[in-house]
Amino acid sequence: MQLVFAGRVVEWRGPAPYYFVPVPDDECADIREVAAMASYGWGVIPVEARVGAVTFETSLFPKDGGYLLPLKSVVRKAEGLSAGDGVSVEMTVRLR
Repeated sequence: MQLVFAGRVVEWRGPAPYYFVPVPDDECADIREVAAMASYGWGVIPVEARVGAVTFETSLFPKDGGYLLPLKSVVRKAEGLSAGDGVSVEMTVRLR
């Protein structure tokens, strides 16, 4: 399943800061349809994503009925991203 969407980078401050792009509701609905075939446990969904020129693998985190796309430091640094920045995401859900 391939998805394209736009969103804003959000920061979650725990013991260390983490950065995410919330997946929009329409795309979350599509992901929920294949979640059982994709998840390897705990509700996380493996994906390959592209932000700008950087392609990376990660897993979507379930949050409040939706999903968050984690942005690794290497992605944020390469693209010069900070909390509040708008991004375009191309993403493929990896099915088992």
